[in-house]
Amino acid sequence: MPKRVVSVSIGSSKRNSRAEVYVESLGETFVLERIGTDGSWEKAIELVKELDGKVDAFGLGGADLYVYAGNRRYTFRDAARMAQAARKTPMLDGSGLKHTLERNAIRLLEPQIGWKDKKVLIPSAVDRFGLAEALDAAGARTLFGDLIFGLGLPIPLYRLSLLQKIAYILLPIITQLPFQWLYPTGEKQEKQVQDWRQRYFEWADVVAGDWHFMRRFMPPNMQGKVILTNTTTPEDIEFMRARGIAKLITTTPRLEGRSFGTNVMEGFIVAVAGKYPLSETDYLEYIEKLNLKPQITEL
Repeated sequence: MPKRVVSVSIGSSKRNSRAEVYVESLGETFVLERIGTDGSWEKAIELVKELDGKVDAFGLGGADLYVYAGNRRYTFRDAARMAQAARKTPMLDGSGLKHTLERNAIRLLEPQIGWKDKKVLIPSAVDRFGLAEALDAAGARTLFGDLIFGLGLPIPLYRLSLLQKIAYILLPIITQLPFQWLYPTGEKQEKQVQDWRQRYFEWADVVAGDWHFMRRFMPPNMQGKVILTNTTTPEDIEFMRARGIAKLITTTPRLEGRSFGTNVMEGFIVAVAGKYPLSETDYLEYIEKLNLKPQITEL
């Protein structure tokens, strides 16, 4: 019986997928699945209860369980309800992998990208604080778009230290709000918003982080720009080509024509390791063992 990892996502069911991965060094096959519940937390909780103990790892998709600012961690109330439904099977939201894999990806991409003074937009940095810190350390000119894209306030942040201070004040409140107020879920993931926020995409050379935030606010003309993300389908690639994007970089390899979310890949690593929780050293060791490197697709 192959080991099975299921991402239960409150995102759109149109993005459902399944892939089999054979790990030669282990002589084992792993099944990676993504099941969307179209924005319904209740359906997601029921599905988790139904599969609990029958699968090797869960991914929590379409939402964050945790966000970070510096070394502080904050838990989203809605996502915690779903995580609590998993009594036997580990539930991963991808945050462990974002802290390790995405930092590593910035280092590995230096020869191809040359981060020094590159203009990079991260629509939501608290969702990927490790990525934000790595870009800052690499010398990129980074625009942290959390107030712009998360709260609709026209306040661009260019200093990581300022983002961190604001996050310390706001995140204890924000994480208690209904998640759909802050992030596109269900059918909203398919809709686009064209407003004043497009100008920040026009400023950037590279847009990095969460794909759904990018897709929702992306302007029609993205000629020559680079996207650094995860969780992209063949339809997403056509969407990018139509906008003139030059290059797509996914922080993990594409499997069966798509890249899976960090929650699925973190679940995959936990299933391979056969233990949970894992330390940062463990994650880095398995990233190396499984050869999880960024994949560049020229569009």
